Amino acid sequence: MKAEYLASIAVAVLAASASPAYAQSAEQDWSGFYFGGNIGSSEPNGSGGRISFDNNLDGGYGDTVRTAAGADAFSPGFCDGAAGGRTPASGCGDDKGGADYGLRAGYDWQSGRLVFGVVAEYTQGDSRDSVSAFSTTPAFYTMTRDLDTTTALRGRIGWTFGGQGDYLVYATAGAVRAKIDHRFTTSNTANAFALRGDDEVDGWQAGVGIERKVLDHLSLGLEYLYSRVDDDDFRVGVSRGSAPANNPFLLVNANGTDFRRSDSDFEFGSLRLTATYRF
Repeated sequence: MKAEYLASIAVAVLAASASPAYAQSAEQDWSGFYFGGNIGSSEPNGSGGRISFDNNLDGGYGDTVRTAAGADAFSPGFCDGAAGGRTPASGCGDDKGGADYGLRAGYDWQSGRLVFGVVAEYTQGDSRDSVSAFSTTPAFYTMTRDLDTTTALRGRIGWTFGGQGDYLVYATAGAVRAKIDHRFTTSNTANAFALRGDDEVDGWQAGVGIERKVLDHLSLGLEYLYSRVDDDDFRVGVSRGSAPANNPFLLVNANGTDFRRSDSDFEFGSLRLTATYRF
């Protein structure tokens, strides 16, 4: 679901809810427990990263992998995206977003026009972020991370407005834990590759939103969230496989070479329609 269409739908819903048919007869109370859901889309924020190498396995990245002749084995370069083939001329695909949907529950307190509270949320996402490297072989090496789920706990603070305080505009921020599916693809069939690292990562998120009470207990809204998680643990270990001893990945350390993404943060934005029922 594209963000611009989602925003158009939200504007239409909120506008319709402001019609006399939805008019509220008394000052609205936003206090209490609520339960609801959200649906929308998430998009990765371009990382601009590359692949970094540790060719002596000392834990330090940023080494240059060289051929037996001393040339840079990755002189063809890098790209922010999934490689389309073995050389940079094949191009790289754009990172992709997808559907975002989940459930939430929370509690709000109200003091005058001020509303503050906490919200817990579980969401399924679909943001894909890749980075690729090209070697002189020629060959491509692509590392991809796919957002699977997020679990978040946030605080929020807002202000009611409208004739009976039936609109709530708010800011929200808190902690998030994400499950990420890591993948690695390459056209190199000589070396052996091993993947290791944690798929559960932590970070934070913050955003803004607006809700409109359309019935005494039901509200609809639009929310934008920016999320950043620390995804610096995933590694690819390259060993000999069927490659000769003078393979570039083996020249400095016969046990091979490790590599990872240079960008440790995975960032993505989510635009959502929300619906909540207040008890």
